[in-house]
Amino acid sequence: MTFRIHAGFVVIALAMFSASCFSQGKSAAVSGPIAFENIAQKSGVTFVMDNSASPRRLQIETMIAGVAIFDYNNDGLMDLYFVNGAHLPDMDKHDPRYWNRLYRNNGDGTFTDVTEKAGVQGACFGMGVAAADYDNDGWEDLLVTGVNCSQLFHNNGDGTFTDVTAKAGLAGIRSKWATSAGWFDYDNDGRLDLFVTNYVNWSAATEPVCAVGKVVTYCSPDVFTGETDMLFHNNGDGTFTDVSEKSGIGKFIGKGMGVTFADYNGDGFTDIFVSNDTYRNFLFRNNGNGTFDEVGVEMGVAYNQFGKSIAGMGADFRDVDNDGRPDIFVVGMAGDSFPLFRNTGKDFEDITSESGIAAVTGRLTGWGAAIADFDNDGWKDLFVSCASILDNSEEVNQQPAKLPNLVLHNTGHGRFMDVSASAGSSFAVPGAHRGLAMGDLNNDGRMDVVVTNQRSLPEIWINRSANSNHWLLVKLTGTRSNRDGLGARLKVTLADNTSLYNHATTSTGYGASSDPRVHFGLGKIDHADKLEIWWPSGIHQTLTNVKGDQILIVRESIN
Repeated sequence: MTFRIHAGFVVIALAMFSASCFSQGKSAAVSGPIAFENIAQKSGVTFVMDNSASPRRLQIETMIAGVAIFDYNNDGLMDLYFVNGAHLPDMDKHDPRYWNRLYRNNGDGTFTDVTEKAGVQGACFGMGVAAADYDNDGWEDLLVTGVNCSQLFHNNGDGTFTDVTAKAGLAGIRSKWATSAGWFDYDNDGRLDLFVTNYVNWSAATEPVCAVGKVVTYCSPDVFTGETDMLFHNNGDGTFTDVSEKSGIGKFIGKGMGVTFADYNGDGFTDIFVSNDTYRNFLFRNNGNGTFDEVGVEMGVAYNQFGKSIAGMGADFRDVDNDGRPDIFVVGMAGDSFPLFRNTGKDFEDITSESGIAAVTGRLTGWGAAIADFDNDGWKDLFVSCASILDNSEEVNQQPAKLPNLVLHNTGHGRFMDVSASAGSSFAVPGAHRGLAMGDLNNDGRMDVVVTNQRSLPEIWINRSANSNHWLLVKLTGTRSNRDGLGARLKVTLADNTSLYNHATTSTGYGASSDPRVHFGLGKIDHADKLEIWWPSGIHQTLTNVKGDQILIVRESIN
């Protein structure tokens, strides 16, 4: 069914938020490169990720941690949640240096630590985080993954959260080393379900000492046995049922790192991509009847262009060539290159070499990955948080342990160019980067990025790209679909008949959760002739003559 509606009936257009201290005034309407400024030092964020690093080099030390960009208090400003470690080997988190941290966005370029008031310090050696409104009460909740300990925090709507892990029936995730997680509605019943990627079977007591020569270093994943991922069905009463086996997800053992979602075949049901470490990637095709088939090999995304498994880390699953079909970008370690799989409509083809990505990434190791239009020119670009896996790689293999992040500009001609050198003077500073989340922190229509940094302040990259390009940011509110509208597919048609595509998801990168609002760069055109939304409920909604340069709230039609 198609509903043609007008702004003001089921659509609320938000006025632009003031530029504030984030933007430092209005950007000049001139063309310029993608550029970022790291405002962490002046932001009020004092969080320092502590992985309890030791000469023993336990495997879990190098794997943390993720970050979430989400609006916990519904003030229209994106807040930040950082995941942290714990004291090793006893996994004790009582010392505040190991607390996870929640920062409220003040709207003036600064953030305030509200962790204690909110009650989200955590109890685990943390890994990742997934934010979404799982119970459709209008408030964003948090699922925090960790090592043999994960937690579901319910947002009470008064600035506080309650740990409801056991009450929700999610105690099973406490026995696994969970890395990433994501919320999506796999059966389109209007309630968000939970997918958790599990890494390996690990304990401090049984981990061997690994060394290169006489130098102790982190073990290869090959030393450990892999685990199955987990799928939990939302029962609609605050509880979940483990349907891993019933759905077919639990049949496949991997070493899960990143997870991301999209409807790759356009059948109206959300599919799942899991990047595995030193093991083939999984693509779980949603059959629409509660079951999934793993089709990574037959669809061409299990291995890289050389037919090899990579050390898969983070991933993102979005349309990079504006053909309406979501593509897959995966990052790995040095020697892998970072595969870009183009969705042909029948299967996927590895275009890593021909796109120029292989030449740039062959010597890099990436953790987080994001696909977004950072200069609003209508073509989605790539962002990677980079660092070596080994903190002593200089000694082990004469390679730098800390690396700068990477930005690849989409030229719109099937090629990506490394523009990191022009992204800002501070962008070239290397770090022990890990998780990456993206979102519009200052509501100026330009996508910002937050990157975690082991044993250091995170990096809060405010997008300073200066040009006259236009944009549209769409916040979805489901009525028949889930409250966040996750899984909804959006298409923008411009006056020159250009079509742009995106979909609603918070699951990106590695252990990270991004802004749920759906972003479009419109280029030089200041409005969309048509905005179409295919909601998970099956409703098709159409808006016409949509003004650009605004944040638009669209409520799902109830007709």
